[in-house]
Amino acid sequence: MTQAAQAYGAVARKVATPRETEADKLLFAAQQLTTIRDAWDARKVELPAALLNNRKLWSIFMADVTSPDNPLPRELRQNIANIGIFVMKQTVSIMDDPQPEKLGTLININRELAAGLLGRA
Repeated sequence: MTQAAQAYGAVARKVATPRETEADKLLFAAQQLTTIRDAWDARKVELPAALLNNRKLWSIFMADVTSPDNPLPRELRQNIANIGIFVMKQTVSIMDDPQPEKLGTLININRELAAGLLGRA
C-alpha cells in the first residue's frame, strides 16, 4: 500500500461516524462471504474465518442493543437483536453443512443493514 493510501485510510477512520464504521464492517464481512461463495471450490477453506468475523461483529451488535444504556428505541433494539439471533442460527447451519448457496442470506442481511446505517435504505 502506498503512503498516500495509508494516510487517507488513517484520516478516513478518524472522521468516520460510528454508523459509517459499523456499515463498513458489515460490508467487509459481506464481501468476505461473497468472495468465498463466488469462488467456492478455491476459497471454501476461508469460510470458518469469515464466519467467525461475521459472528464476532454480530455479537458486538447484539451486546450493544441489549445494553440498558443503548439510546435506540426499544422496538428497534429488539428487531436488531432478533436479526442477530437469526444470523447466529444461520451461521451454525452453515458450519454444520457448508454450502455456497447458504451464504446469500448472511450477505444480504449485512448489506441491507449497512445500507440502512448509511441512509440508503
